Amino acid sequence: MTTTLTRRSITTAAVRAEAKTSVGLAETVRQSFSMGYRGLLKIRHNPEQLFDVVLQPIIFTLMFTYIFGGAISGNVHDYLPVIIPGILVQTVIVTSIVTGTQLREDMDKGVFDRFRSLPIARISPLAGALLADVVRYLLATLITFGVGFAMGWRPDPLGVLGSTLLVIVCSFAVSWIFALMGCLMQKASAVQGISMLIMFPLTFMSNAFVPVETMPGWLQGFVKVNPVSHLVSAVREMCNNGHIGTHVVWSLVGAAVIIAIFAPLAVRAYIREAR
Repeated sequence: MTTTLTRRSITTAAVRAEAKTSVGLAETVRQSFSMGYRGLLKIRHNPEQLFDVVLQPIIFTLMFTYIFGGAISGNVHDYLPVIIPGILVQTVIVTSIVTGTQLREDMDKGVFDRFRSLPIARISPLAGALLADVVRYLLATLITFGVGFAMGWRPDPLGVLGSTLLVIVCSFAVSWIFALMGCLMQKASAVQGISMLIMFPLTFMSNAFVPVETMPGWLQGFVKVNPVSHLVSAVREMCNNGHIGTHVVWSLVGAAVIIAIFAPLAVRAYIREAR
């Protein structure tokens, strides 16, 4: 009897191992979207998760525009083409921090332990969680553009579409960094705290809110190579001039490099954590 149970256990483990190693690319993509749908259901049942996405772009846009508009551009209307792209990039990029915190919370609850026992691609739970957050990025983008339009900003329509796609792609790439942090750290609060310490200097020490020329010389050097500055400049070029320049290329290259580096590291950390 014991021998029979042992053989069955070995057979089951062998079948699961074979199933996991035989998952193809198309099946991996399908499973990732299935996991993404699970993330959307979580948002549906807990809509309070969208409070930051809804309120932050409204509050930040109104606050920064009316505080800095007169001092930097002379009036609010002339400051809108400067501040709206900056607020957009800051809001969506910072929103990607939620990916790491929610991932850590799910792992603490044992959700990913159940996924580990399924014959699915190892990357699909991670990729699905990141894909679900794309909805958050899109919502934050639409609200930011909507607030700017209500305040009198009139961007190029095709530039708005291109900027939306670019910001979402870059935010998806950055979310892999926070996914890695969610796998490595033991507390969701630690993930959020350290992520904020990283993102706030990157977003504020950029050209998102003020012209680079007004900064000290030692700071200008960092701002000019800051990836956030490239993304903000790309959005400004597309929205204000309908122009696709080198900043768009650098932003896409940066997103590709981040995914190439941090996606495998995040998957490896997730596998090690789930064992």
